[in-house]
Amino acid sequence: MILADKIIEERKKNGWSQEELANKLGVSRQAVSKWESAGSIPDLQRILQMSELFGVTTDYLLKDEIEEAPLNEYVETNTIKVSMEEANQYLDMKSRGSRVVANATSLCILSPVPLIVLGTMTEDHTLVGFSLVFLLVLVAIAVYLFVNYGLRESHMQHLEKESFETEYGVSGMVRERRDKYEPAFIRNIAIGVVLCILSVIPTIMAGVMEADDSICGLSVGLLLIIVSIGVNILTRTGMIKSSYDTLLQEGEYTKEEKHLKKKTDDFSGAYWCLVVVIYLGWSFSTNNWKMTWIVWPVAGVLYAAVLGIVKMIVGNKDE
Repeated sequence: MILADKIIEERKKNGWSQEELANKLGVSRQAVSKWESAGSIPDLQRILQMSELFGVTTDYLLKDEIEEAPLNEYVETNTIKVSMEEANQYLDMKSRGSRVVANATSLCILSPVPLIVLGTMTEDHTLVGFSLVFLLVLVAIAVYLFVNYGLRESHMQHLEKESFETEYGVSGMVRERRDKYEPAFIRNIAIGVVLCILSVIPTIMAGVMEADDSICGLSVGLLLIIVSIGVNILTRTGMIKSSYDTLLQEGEYTKEEKHLKKKTDDFSGAYWCLVVVIYLGWSFSTNNWKMTWIVWPVAGVLYAAVLGIVKMIVGNKDE
């Protein structure tokens, strides 16, 4: 770990912003920012001040090969080193993969549209049967894309699950790319959220106008199409943003969060297997495929809440 990364780590351990650290050292926030991006190196006086503030030795700050003594169970002895080439390869891989995952997700959302629309417009069992086959084909394509992506990118998944250290200059490069992406991230998140909110307008209008079943079916189909576009944008944007967080080990990819995620992976697998069983059981028992798709958005909303409770319980046990 280089000096820039050590300053960032120690500052965050103390819960200080760059401006707060700058005030304690009597320098500008821009100076601290340059130190943390490896754009400049603090003078000896500042090194001594930081040593006292952080409660570490000057040797620890100045010598790359010296690491701080482990403070908790999340620190690992055999730390992976990530080079500049590997970091760029990972970022490019996630950027390409975000399109694959986003498109596969959209296919899942769009898959019931023909079934819903035709189911309300005609009683022809042949057309409804073809729409059901179309639904299964789209889901199969989406599953293929998910599996193919997972296998192709599996050699890099250790960065999302294990602790690692970056070589000199990597963190600065990642922060620079993240800062450039920030305006696009904010814009795309806003567009995706707005589309998801606006998607209910056709359904609301159909209800207000007391439209017949065929119009209601079309409104639900339009809702899903708009949602698929919004979710596509959100998925792409989120994956690219998470790739920067992964390499910087921030947000959901801190060492503590990775440790916690290892303990909740079994729950996640069991949860989604149960959702699949409920969906297929309900669908085949009622043959009401145009309604049972509601299981997925409900399961998605509940997953975030239930996972939060599980993490809380696991975290309390670790304390």
